[in-house]
Amino acid sequence: MKTTRTLLAFILMSSALWLQAQDEVYCKDLDALIEMEQQHFSNRLNARSNPATHDYDLKYHRLEWSVDPTQRYITGTVTSYFVPEEAGFQQLHFDLSSALTVTAVKRNGNALTFSQSEDDLLTINLPQTLPVDQLDSVSITYKGTPIEDGFGSFVQGFHNNVPIIWTLSEPYGAKNWWPCKQDLNDKIDSIDVIVTTPSAYRVASNGLLVSETSIGLKKRYHWKHRYPIPAYLIAIGVTNYAVYSDFVPNPGGKSIEVLNYVYPEVLDQAKVATRSTVNIMQLYNELFGLYPFAEEKYGHAMFGFGGGMEHQTMSFMGGFSHLLQAHELAHQWFGDKITCGSWSDIWLNEGFATYLEGMTYQYGLGSNTWLNWKNQRISSITSAPDGSVFVKDTSSINRIFSGRLSYDKGAMLINMLRWKLGDEAFFAGVRNYLEDPKLAYGYAHTADLKRHLEAASSQDLTEFFNDWLYGQGYPSYHLNWDVVDDRLIVEVSQTTSHTSVDFYEMPIPIYVMGKGQDTLLRVEHTRQDQRFEFRLGFEVEGVVFDPNLEIISTGNSVQQRPVGVADRNPAPVKISAFPNPAGERVQLRVSDPEVIIRSIVCFDGTGRRLRKLNATDQTLYVGDLPPGYYVLWLNTNKGMGRAVLVKE
Repeated sequence: MKTTRTLLAFILMSSALWLQAQDEVYCKDLDALIEMEQQHFSNRLNARSNPATHDYDLKYHRLEWSVDPTQRYITGTVTSYFVPEEAGFQQLHFDLSSALTVTAVKRNGNALTFSQSEDDLLTINLPQTLPVDQLDSVSITYKGTPIEDGFGSFVQGFHNNVPIIWTLSEPYGAKNWWPCKQDLNDKIDSIDVIVTTPSAYRVASNGLLVSETSIGLKKRYHWKHRYPIPAYLIAIGVTNYAVYSDFVPNPGGKSIEVLNYVYPEVLDQAKVATRSTVNIMQLYNELFGLYPFAEEKYGHAMFGFGGGMEHQTMSFMGGFSHLLQAHELAHQWFGDKITCGSWSDIWLNEGFATYLEGMTYQYGLGSNTWLNWKNQRISSITSAPDGSVFVKDTSSINRIFSGRLSYDKGAMLINMLRWKLGDEAFFAGVRNYLEDPKLAYGYAHTADLKRHLEAASSQDLTEFFNDWLYGQGYPSYHLNWDVVDDRLIVEVSQTTSHTSVDFYEMPIPIYVMGKGQDTLLRVEHTRQDQRFEFRLGFEVEGVVFDPNLEIISTGNSVQQRPVGVADRNPAPVKISAFPNPAGERVQLRVSDPEVIIRSIVCFDGTGRRLRKLNATDQTLYVGDLPPGYYVLWLNTNKGMGRAVLVKE
């Protein structure tokens, strides 16, 4: 987690260095983002919603606040519309820190009696029992200094010596600064946020800015939001923001505004960086349906926290790396529009947000490459032999927010679903999941996504989820191939890293290259020692397993030898390139001195085959390759080898 002081160091750099620093923090590794999310979600796990607030349904909040960024203090009136859900409803309860003082509670203009307890409960006594399902309302006026909880529900700080107030309520910090219902199962139908502050400052919040009114030496900002929202996603940021907008084209409709509230000292850098969001949103719109809050806006507000928070329609940002922008925007679909219904299903939030980051590289956005991104995820996943995507131990913060399992393996599980089902069925199923009226702007579980993917593909995914979601570990594939009477014969077996799964049923990709021709074969691997035969019409020179990294696996081997006599656990051919990054030439280093390189095929970072390369005494000329990420597949006398190369 980055501190405010670290953030200030970043924002005072020059444009190029500032953006580079952001990429170093976020783009090279997800660890910083995951650590940040672990910390601010830890409160969410350890705290519990108050059972006293479970007997009514919140419909609307009018949130009127007065704040001055030079002081950690708040005064306000919160008007709440609610519907009783249980008979005998004569008391109304809200979560509110005992550090804040309620000065009045009114209903229809009449004063009500109330009490505050040390366990942060506000109890309001109603004059009579209210009937079930009848809309009613109360207004609560209060004031005080929000407590410092060590994480930052309501923070008064500085940037470049300028005061700022910002909030981060995820998920049970809202009560530290306003009376609310912190029940994650009850989204508020709509809100108005009205903030009065000295005129030197601007206010960023959820929804649309309705008005900006001068009142003497102060200004009042009125935001309205007309989508369901949980209390923890309501937020304000107040400082001397510089404001500008980007716009995302929406064919057939109004362009979507991306409203940016940034520190003036980094305005020029931010204007360059946030252009990425326009391209990213266009991609997400095309793949997953229109941005869920298109009738209002999307936006960014800078705050003094070294990460980001997906506040609905206005992500709060500690910086503007490509990864962070892609991740927080993805959460507007997967996390805000539909929220995981249990911690066991956290991959529905974090796996999808991580996968959508990767997809930006697939479609040419950002500085990474699709193949390198998948290689990084697989390397992380296979760094240990165990671990399931489904979280069985929801008492462990580290397990819920495991970068290896919930983020990386969750993302690659989604990639494997896409590979298994095909793009048409996969995207149709995910879009149907997002548009399901029973789930949209509410909560979902893994079974809900599975149901929609099965309906779109007409496939039973029970075995897939048993193996890859609930099971632990991953496979290693061993291919043995030969050519007999113009037929390519391939035998496939696998070993598994964990005893929870004895065999992974999956369609597997086999790339075959020959003299001037190649093809990618897809075969259903359903049993051990399975044999496949093909008539290809060209002379086969080499076979590569999963060149585009569609499947979580490691330690794979491919050997040319007479079929039926495969080595059960052949050693992979280990080859590396040096120097790396490379200039004009690289030296290929082989772990086994008996290995003889027969041919080399070069693929770019998207998985596209470029051409064959010639090696002389294991020295390879790459001076004519443009800078980028490459994968070299080498056909040797002992099977296929793979080397990764970065060209400067």
